[in-house]
Amino acid sequence: MKTRFAPDRGLSRRMVMTSFLLGLLYVAFVALLIALTGSAVLAVVIAAGALFVQYWFSDRIALYAMRGRIVSPEEAPQLHGAIDRLCALADMPKPRVAIADVDLPNAFATGRNPKNAVVCVTTGIMRRLDADELEGVLSHELSHVAHRDVAVMTIASFLGVLAGLITRFGLYGGLSRNRDQNAAVIVLTVILVSVVVYAISFLLTRALSRYRELAADRAGAMLTGRPSALASALTKISGDIARIPSRDLRQAEAFNAFFFAPAISGQGKSLSSLLSTHPPLETRLDRLGVLSRELGEQA
Repeated sequence: MKTRFAPDRGLSRRMVMTSFLLGLLYVAFVALLIALTGSAVLAVVIAAGALFVQYWFSDRIALYAMRGRIVSPEEAPQLHGAIDRLCALADMPKPRVAIADVDLPNAFATGRNPKNAVVCVTTGIMRRLDADELEGVLSHELSHVAHRDVAVMTIASFLGVLAGLITRFGLYGGLSRNRDQNAAVIVLTVILVSVVVYAISFLLTRALSRYRELAADRAGAMLTGRPSALASALTKISGDIARIPSRDLRQAEAFNAFFFAPAISGQGKSLSSLLSTHPPLETRLDRLGVLSRELGEQA
């Protein structure tokens, strides 16, 4: 789908490279499984089923888990009005609009394609942000929709899901059923390779997720022409999230990959930042600051 969101050649190159590396891992992994075990077919079928459900019903699953509900223009006129303006500006179809009644200030987009997308905001973020800041957040989420980020990340994570299932099958089934020494060695080998593949695919998809967040920041800010509004929203949300009780943040952490800002995130260049779905706040603000100066020079 062609929209007025700015194209990102860096994103395209990273997508191609990440897909190539994941493809190599997948081919090597499946070849080894076929050579070592006859249970790979069952694992692939189950993983493919999980992928299908996650891909096809991602919008319903995310909304249900976050207690979100679809709202009409009469129920949320200002929210619908902002999304109407941004979709017209981006020349893209309007997604469904939802609100989640939770205090955590955040927003997310989900759905397998732009025609089946949902943009959801929490009551917490609507209460904390002004109109320009909320528009910046919405433009970020609409960029995810336009670039089909949910579908891309679901497909990219398939290998990790498959490797995780193989590991569990081996740990809970294979070792207990195979007392023969040679069979046990085979099962242990499969488990070891699965763990390695899962770790590599996990790091690759997390790195891709972080870059996609930066790409959505840039595309959204360029669409509105106000990077400072998005930066202000990021600063305000991150500061308020830090004051949310840790128990509530841990419950929401599973949705970090969807969120505009992570519930719990690593800082700086630590190991936790390498495992994060989002780049550090400082990096996002720095990039938006550079973009703001670039747009100012063009004005």
